[in-house]
Amino acid sequence: MFLSPRSAHQKGKWPELIYFARTKQSLVSQKAAQAIMLPKFDPTDQKACLSLLEDVTTNVKQIQDSVLEAILSRNAHTEYLSGFLNGQADKKSFKKNVPVVTYEDIKPYIDRIANGEPSDLICDRPISVLLTSSGTSGGVPKLIPLTTEELEQRISFASLYRPLLYKYIEGIRERKSFMLYFVTRESETASGILVRTMITCVLKSVTPANSFIWDQSQISPHAITTCSDTTQSMYCQLLCGLLQRDNVGRLGAPFASSFLKIIKFLEDHWPEFCSNIRTGCLSDWITDPQCVSGIGKFLTAPNPELASLIEQECSQTSWEAIVKRLWPKAKCIEAIVTGTMAQYIPLLEFYSGGLPVISTFYGSSECFFGLNLNPLSKPSDVSYTIIPCMAYFEFLEVEKDYESGHDPAEDPVVIDLVDVKIGHDYEPVVTTFAGLYRYRLGDVLRVTGFYNNAPQFHFVGRQKVVLSIDMDKTYDEDLLKAVTNAKLLLEPHDLMLMDFTSRVDSSSYPGHYVLYWELGSKVKDAKLELDPNVLEECCFTIEESLDAVYRKGRKNDKNIGPLEIKVVKPGAFDKLMNFFLSRGSSVSQYKTPRSVTNEEALKILEANVVSEFLSQKTPSWELHELHSSR
Repeated sequence: MFLSPRSAHQKGKWPELIYFARTKQSLVSQKAAQAIMLPKFDPTDQKACLSLLEDVTTNVKQIQDSVLEAILSRNAHTEYLSGFLNGQADKKSFKKNVPVVTYEDIKPYIDRIANGEPSDLICDRPISVLLTSSGTSGGVPKLIPLTTEELEQRISFASLYRPLLYKYIEGIRERKSFMLYFVTRESETASGILVRTMITCVLKSVTPANSFIWDQSQISPHAITTCSDTTQSMYCQLLCGLLQRDNVGRLGAPFASSFLKIIKFLEDHWPEFCSNIRTGCLSDWITDPQCVSGIGKFLTAPNPELASLIEQECSQTSWEAIVKRLWPKAKCIEAIVTGTMAQYIPLLEFYSGGLPVISTFYGSSECFFGLNLNPLSKPSDVSYTIIPCMAYFEFLEVEKDYESGHDPAEDPVVIDLVDVKIGHDYEPVVTTFAGLYRYRLGDVLRVTGFYNNAPQFHFVGRQKVVLSIDMDKTYDEDLLKAVTNAKLLLEPHDLMLMDFTSRVDSSSYPGHYVLYWELGSKVKDAKLELDPNVLEECCFTIEESLDAVYRKGRKNDKNIGPLEIKVVKPGAFDKLMNFFLSRGSSVSQYKTPRSVTNEEALKILEANVVSEFLSQKTPSWELHELHSSR
């Protein structure tokens, strides 16, 4: 999901992109402001934007009550809500009678709208787009309703982020932004509703008439970003960035994983880039008219001096600090590095050369949530401040009972945004103008503090259990922490963990966890020498880092077998990504799933295994651990 990323991070991700769509209208109209609770503001006025942030984070309770009141006054008559409210469109009735739901509960309504029934099944406004989620958590993208008004709401508040960058990063406005975005092929439902990703929505809201606003501030022309051929688009966007290397003030991509994919693409194609720049001629395989015309504005003549400079940097033994070396005037990298993206922080730091990495904001296909008001915070310390006018926010407290394996969130007690407590973990439950009511996001957020009266959250991960054999329940967050501990053992050997996923192998008893690791070397073109002792110790370190229930199952109950790491060939995770993209995921929103159950995906991984290692030791466990706090 967006926007961190979360799912990728989402979940949350495109303030720079959305800024340009927002500046199409100089101001939000008064009518729209009243309808969607947004005050009128000028996104080009830095002082006004910062003042607005102060206002909305101060009046949180009043704004939240007003948002719910507005949603109910407009949508209480819909088929979905009327079945629960019976004409009582007040907060008390809403909380008492409207159930907390997941996607599977509302999917029948969305399917009916997709097949031609009216939008007023769930919403008083026409559903203009069905947004596709990243799809990699469950393997199949969800379809999330979006109205034109809701899109305007997201565009408006995302445009608040640019002034924060200007405030905290000196000199960043003096050069252009080199953010790489990609559209995906869109489709239509049987009733003619567009099915798109959020990024595609925003990119295509920039029309030829106003694309000059984009081109004034972006390194890559808008025409290139809307090319549907991702490979041609990526090549030409990177070529634009290299040709204008001294004019890049910041660079990035929606997620850390997508930024690293771009770096890998650069590593594979730099000789061809140098050839294009040296001769002044574009490669013959670039045939898309938008790409050809877009790059033609910059690739105008041979530039052997620039080609030699790029060649000198890219041909070095190590690619450490390659981003800083190729783009010496850049002030920061923008990419979501919270949640599951946190695993990529060491790789980003390796390539970045000390540039700060900024996680901009948190959101998803379902809803935009909040901004990182401290852009220069360490990636591991990022917190997002909830913007209370984006939706009506409620929260389920997340407490895992390790002894029984029961998750109390199954018996939900839902609290308001203003009632969350510092240090507690919650799953957000959102109610939107576009037809989601008390909808569980599946994310886990930890309250770190308050900005004025608005809670600040650290994105922990997904609520979903990713691995389980017996009574053990290993969550997204638990697995990531364990792998983070284990990969420290690789560093003395100049090895890097490029990506990973996992599964449960129950083909024999006892079943065991299997992790697929793709490894890389810090030394360019070096042959990977895998020491079995090191990889076996990685297996044990992961087991030792997992919770008490898992370790009890291994040591005491003996109902869990030794953990296994299978090392796969370089490029295996690209093949895995291509598989999920073929099933409807978006390259811009794609996040490697932390566990894989799809048989075809597993066949791809297994076909690329080059070596296998098992834990040779049993992890520690003591009885008292089951009764201690997490």
